Amino acid sequence: MKRSRTKPHLRLAVTAISFLIANATFAAEPLKIFILAGQSNMVGHARAHTIATLYASDNPRDKALLDLVIEKENGLSKTLLQDQLAQAKQLDQLTGGISNEKVKSLSEGPERQALEVEVNKLKDAHQAYKQKVASSCVVSDRVYISSIADRNKKSGKLGIGYGASEDKIGPEFGFGLSLAQQIDGPILIIKTSWGGKSLHYNFRPPSVGSYTLNEKEKASDKAEEIKNNAGLNYRMMNEAISKVLEDLGSYHPAYDAEAGHEIAGFVWFQGFNDQFSPEFRDNYKDNMIAFIKDVREEYNVPRMPFVIGVLGTGVTAEKVAENPVSVGQREAAKFLGRKNGVAAVESYPEYSLYAQEIFEKGWQQHYHEWDTVGSDRPYHYLGSGAFFVRLGDSFAAAMADLLAGQKP
Repeated sequence: MKRSRTKPHLRLAVTAISFLIANATFAAEPLKIFILAGQSNMVGHARAHTIATLYASDNPRDKALLDLVIEKENGLSKTLLQDQLAQAKQLDQLTGGISNEKVKSLSEGPERQALEVEVNKLKDAHQAYKQKVASSCVVSDRVYISSIADRNKKSGKLGIGYGASEDKIGPEFGFGLSLAQQIDGPILIIKTSWGGKSLHYNFRPPSVGSYTLNEKEKASDKAEEIKNNAGLNYRMMNEAISKVLEDLGSYHPAYDAEAGHEIAGFVWFQGFNDQFSPEFRDNYKDNMIAFIKDVREEYNVPRMPFVIGVLGTGVTAEKVAENPVSVGQREAAKFLGRKNGVAAVESYPEYSLYAQEIFEKGWQQHYHEWDTVGSDRPYHYLGSGAFFVRLGDSFAAAMADLLAGQKP
């Protein structure tokens, strides 16, 4: 049977009409805005290539996440990861790890030159692998983001590069891509995050009252500045959000002024800097409750869904349960409850034990192996892309659940 063929100009016309119809339907939806805020682990210190450690897992969820965040037919696989680790191990054996001491210890001459040639070849292959993974990561056409991640400030389609640098991610990547599978309409993420900030001082919510200086701060010649800067990041957060809200059309092309927008939810991931002072950690629950109340009042969304990421750098359930900040986060969520639109999400179950095993071998001596799977210290969850993709997905699941709970 002879197939009928649509003429090229008709195919183009049909495609154009379909595109316009799809976008007209899409644009009729209100723009759903999700705010992400916190300190360095919301900033995100995971280099994108470390996402590929998900290939080492046989967990069905990790396989689904790979389909979510990595483009199809990319040439990546569990075998490629294993081959890269084998080459990285060989490179570390030749060099001595990050110190490069085995190369440096050789005198100039043919032996050293030959070694350097071999090392450089392996290093080039190592770099090419990392670039291959990064270039295979999904870029969304539906989810857009405006992000402050310390000094990395940018806006555009959601993809990699909204972490601490152009090649890093935080939880926003997995969160946005996962949430887009669970809710309809255009999505805009507004992320405001700065490393090394506490809730008790830097993000201090207005309703808890003025910050009380300790004796050392009172004696400082910067006492007035310290007092005035309490809550500075809370104010900076709101200033950044307000700036985006004033010009939504510049941040998402599907924004329709007639359809409007809604601030649909808030994700908070923070807590590390509140651990080191009794006043900071013991007041965490009350500060968290006040923060949620104040944010909801600020944006006039009384039941704004709010997800709290529980600090989980202790790795095990037992260690996390010993941390007063983690406990305070859980208690704040329990006090307000799902009926009031608040949920806590544990971060420790998402920890990359695969990356941790290589880190604990001695990352300096096994640097290139380590560089294949991780990119930072334990307090940044090893800079594991696998961790941040998993956590973002868990945040999205909790958010979708809270949104479903609001429906009549």
